Amino acid sequence: MKKRWLKWLRLTTLLAGAALLLSACGRADLSALNPQGAVAKEQLDLMKISISIMTLVVVVVFLIAIYVLFRFRRRPGNDGIPVQVEGNHKLEIVWTVIPLILLVILGVPTVQTVFAQAQDHSKDENAVIVKVTAHQYWWEFEYPEEGIVTAQELVVPVDSRIVIEAKTADVLHSFWIPALAGKIDTNPAGNVNRMFFDTPDKTGIFLGKCAELCGPSHALMDFKVKVVDDESYANWLAAMKAPAVLPEDPAIADAFQKKCLSCHAVGELGGPVYPNLTGIGDRETVAGILVNTDNPQYWNEGSVYENIYRWLEDPQKIKPGNAMPKVELTQEELEGISRYLADYKLNYESEELKNNDATSDKEERQ
Repeated sequence: MKKRWLKWLRLTTLLAGAALLLSACGRADLSALNPQGAVAKEQLDLMKISISIMTLVVVVVFLIAIYVLFRFRRRPGNDGIPVQVEGNHKLEIVWTVIPLILLVILGVPTVQTVFAQAQDHSKDENAVIVKVTAHQYWWEFEYPEEGIVTAQELVVPVDSRIVIEAKTADVLHSFWIPALAGKIDTNPAGNVNRMFFDTPDKTGIFLGKCAELCGPSHALMDFKVKVVDDESYANWLAAMKAPAVLPEDPAIADAFQKKCLSCHAVGELGGPVYPNLTGIGDRETVAGILVNTDNPQYWNEGSVYENIYRWLEDPQKIKPGNAMPKVELTQEELEGISRYLADYKLNYESEELKNNDATSDKEERQ
C-alpha cells in the first residue's frame, strides 16, 4: 500500500514540475495574455471570464468530490449505504439552474464581442486597408489605397484602425498578431476573410505568426507589425513610392536585374512573385526570422548584411521547403548583392521615433 502511494506521489511531483517548467516557456511579445490593442484586450477579458467560470466549477466539483470521499467512505461499523438523493427535485433544479446561469454570464459578453469584432470597417474614413496574402513561408502586404506592396513587415500608424483582408496564394494559413488581435484563416480558392484591429497610442514592434500548420517551415513563418508615429508613416509611404535605386557597380546591377528582379521587386522594377525587397535594409528581420538586433533574447542575431548573405547563400537551409531556389551567384555577386540590399534603407523614421527606439534598446540592455 505504501509503495503504491509513493509511486503516485512521484508521478504527481513529476507532472507538477513539468507543468511549472512549461509554464515558463514562451515570449512576452507572442502572448495573448499581454494585450497592447483594444481588440486584444477585449479578447483577453473574454478569456478571463471563461477561465474564472471554469475555475469556479472545477473547485466546487472537487470540493464536493473530496467531501463525499471522506464523509461517506467505508469504515468499521458503518457499512450501510448512504441516504440516496436520486429524484430530489430541489437538488435537480439547483444543479440545472446554476449551469444555465453560468452559460448566460459567459454567453452574453461573448456574443456581443464576437459580433462587434466581426463588423466590416473597410468603409471607415480613417481606416487603413491592408490586403494580406499568405505564401509558403512569407507574408505579402498590399496597401491598395496607396498602391504599395511590401513583405514581412506591416508598417501602420499609431492610434489607427487597421482593416485586414486576408487570403492565401497556396495552402491554408492563419494570420495572427497575439498582442493586437486574434487570428484569422487565409483560405484558398479566392476566399477572403476580414478582420480589424486598433493600434495602440504608442509606437512599438509586435510579432506576428502563422497559426495554422502549413508545411515544414510553418514555425518559421513570422512577420512584424511596426507601429510608427504619423510623421514616420507618411515618410514611409513616400519612400516606398520613390523610384528604385540599383547597385552602383554595373556588374552587380546587371546580375541583380537578371537573377533577382525576375521574381522580386524593388520600387517600380521587378516581378511580383516573391517578397518585395524595397527598404529591406531597415526592416527588423530578413526572411522573417533572421533578427537584426543585438538583443540577446532573440536567436540568429547578426547584421543586415550577414543575414542577407546567409539567406542568399542557401535559402533552404534557413527555411526548408520554401519556394526560393538556390540562386547561382559568384562570390563577388553574392557579396555585392548582399551589401546592396543591406544598404537599401528608406530612412523614414522621425526624430521622435528614433529617440523612442534608442530608449527602448537601452532599457532592454539594462
